[in-house]
Amino acid sequence: MTYKNDSMQLDTHLPVKEVMRSRVNTIDHMATVAQAASLMCSHDASGSCIVLCDRIPLGIVTEQDINCKVVARDKKPGSILVKEIMTTPLITLHGDKTVEEAARLMTQKQVRRLPLVDDHGIVIGIVTVRDIVAVATTINELMENLIEINRNDEGQFGMCSKCGKMTDQLLNADNMLLCPSCYEEEKI
Repeated sequence: MTYKNDSMQLDTHLPVKEVMRSRVNTIDHMATVAQAASLMCSHDASGSCIVLCDRIPLGIVTEQDINCKVVARDKKPGSILVKEIMTTPLITLHGDKTVEEAARLMTQKQVRRLPLVDDHGIVIGIVTVRDIVAVATTINELMENLIEINRNDEGQFGMCSKCGKMTDQLLNADNMLLCPSCYEEEKI
């Protein structure tokens, strides 16, 4: 946590390795879509398979790829190779990056799954939107509990209902707890 101008901000630079799923479905680029679907059904951690060629990730095949590119087109999954329907280029993130960086990249690239790689480009895990939302939810719940524990009668500690800034100087205005800046704005 860092303190700045009598307010508190939570430092959310959690390494993405801490929330990743280390079990990743991988499949050779010459495998069939039927094999990929079977792998997803038996071991699925994220509804996807990372497509590899000699341990190097080339792309990703998701349930949506199978549904839209094979099933909806009435193609036979046993006769289509995963390399024909995979999404490429594969968007990856180094495992040492933060959850915040992962979330920003997912938002920027509009992806729901992000394979994590090591210094050699080898897949070491995967993080999904659900994984990140779970972390955010947990942090929010913990913050709410901490705020409740630290309330006192003199100057209340917590998050401003208007701007979200943490402070130990919350003021009550029309049943809202506001930081001094927002309290002054409300009075105007």
